[in-house]
Amino acid sequence: MATRVNAHITGTVWKIEVKVGDSVSEGQTVVILESMKMEMPVEAPAAGTVTAVLVKEGDPVAEGAGVVELG
Repeated sequence: MATRVNAHITGTVWKIEVKVGDSVSEGQTVVILESMKMEMPVEAPAAGTVTAVLVKEGDPVAEGAGVVELG
């Protein structure tokens, strides 16, 4: 079952730290958002393998929007 990593704040995707096929550990930063001129890391809630990156650098994202999926 896939785990979706969601943005915890509205912002802009500043940097994507992972790619499809990467293994990530719980708490690892997968995406960095820019919000209110601050860099906000989005962390994996569980360990897994990246099955999809749902955003591109520069994309606007809303709070709660999916940014990465883990399998």
